[in-house]
Amino acid sequence: MIFKAVGDGRPYPDHGRESTNDWSDVPPRQVRLDELVTTKRTLDLDALLADDSTFFGDLFAHVVEYQGTLYLEDGLHRAVRAALQQRPILHARVLAVG
Repeated sequence: MIFKAVGDGRPYPDHGRESTNDWSDVPPRQVRLDELVTTKRTLDLDALLADDSTFFGDLFAHVVEYQGTLYLEDGLHRAVRAALQQRPILHARVLAVG
């Protein structure tokens, strides 16, 4: 299995970070794909297959740590791409809430 679980929605409280700039002060670190719970059940194939999928956004995925669980909030296409390339690790900005 690629992820710890596939979720549907954000089970954690609102953290107030909406834009890429809001996340810029959260330092990136490595996280294992098998420790992540997704917050989206579907993936946009255009985002997965686009050569410039990270050109306009953050280079790092956004992960929220809530009650000991890591939720992949943004960057599902990056995580799936890493899995397809047989990389078990993803670089992500991890925000602890609650």
